[in-house]
Amino acid sequence: MNPGDRVRADRGDRTYEGVVLPSSTDAHLVVKLDGGYNVGIDREAASVDVLAEGVHDIGEARDAEGERSAVEFDDELPTIALISTGGTIASTVDYRTGAVTARFDAEDVLRAVPDLAGRANYRGRVVANILSENMEVPIWQELASAVSEEIEAGADGVVIMHGTDTMQFSASALSFMLETPVPIVFTGSQRSADRPSSDNVMNAVCAVEAAKADCAEVLVCMHATGSDDRCALHRGTRVRKNHTSRRAAFETVGSGPLGTIDYDTEEAVFHRDHQRRNESELALSPALADDVDLLKFTPGMDPALLDAMAGKSGVVIEGTGLGHVHTDLIPRIEELVDDGTTVVMTSQCLDGRVCDRVYDTGRDLLDAGVIEAGDTLPGTAKVKLMWALANADDPAEAMETSLSGELRRRSTPWA
Repeated sequence: MNPGDRVRADRGDRTYEGVVLPSSTDAHLVVKLDGGYNVGIDREAASVDVLAEGVHDIGEARDAEGERSAVEFDDELPTIALISTGGTIASTVDYRTGAVTARFDAEDVLRAVPDLAGRANYRGRVVANILSENMEVPIWQELASAVSEEIEAGADGVVIMHGTDTMQFSASALSFMLETPVPIVFTGSQRSADRPSSDNVMNAVCAVEAAKADCAEVLVCMHATGSDDRCALHRGTRVRKNHTSRRAAFETVGSGPLGTIDYDTEEAVFHRDHQRRNESELALSPALADDVDLLKFTPGMDPALLDAMAGKSGVVIEGTGLGHVHTDLIPRIEELVDDGTTVVMTSQCLDGRVCDRVYDTGRDLLDAGVIEAGDTLPGTAKVKLMWALANADDPAEAMETSLSGELRRRSTPWA
């Protein structure tokens, strides 16, 4: 028997039926049951019958001649560029260790998610094949260039498959590096394809539908609820991953998402103002200052952490409340500013904005040369400062100006 065969295995008083998966050892048979779970069976202790050969394709898709299958193009369909950076949505089980590992390229995702067929023409390319905690600035720059090339080549939308842990940072980076006439949609999955509760199919399908929509922004498309009913479309500079493992892990901070994709109707509905398709010309500004750090203030923080920022181009501080730090740190911050480091203040609160004019500490910080970032999220502020230092004539002015929807003029209640 071979991977992909459907089998029935009898072991003692138990019967298992499912599809054979690759196994790291000949002594054990790995079977994916119809319920989605996998079971390992000692071959010598079981009686195994092959019910059907090759009913599932395990590994590369091949045509009748044994060659790798090609994706057919339909002139009536839009063209969506699928760009893979790795992550859980592009992961499979490593049968050597039993762990989930990033190993699929973009074409593998098409084969792994057959529901994508018939929705668009696809062009696939791989920028990286990493878990997202390994994301680095040069990969952001390569990713932005790849997206620009795909749009310039005629893509009607771009879907970027990305690990969820640092997706919000990458979405922010592309929001500043690119002006786009079409949707650029990040998506991923909280649970890998081998798990029965996987969200990879729905997220991928909704992301493709979002990439076909009347929008021209960088979006994050992920589950909106714990059910398979709809995905939320979050603006790339206002989104945050707020849960470690649940499927509806992402939220737009301080507001609701820009829109939603209904999984049943496949309709994109936008609830808030957004950039429309083809309102902007394609432009790429990929330069980033790579010596910018994000520092979170906490009571009792070692002042040496600030001293370690000496010589950097920029530092973003997550202050308490309205944007405060211990008063003893203010002279050190002033020294940083005097030495040429741009220091930006954000708040570690999940909502609201920095206002350093209310208390003496805040006024002293302003006198020391600290720049207020309003309600810009700390992670977004770091990425924005990296971009502003490399591209803006006046980085301080850029940090106080909304460039890509990251900074709201005022914070208001929302529903």
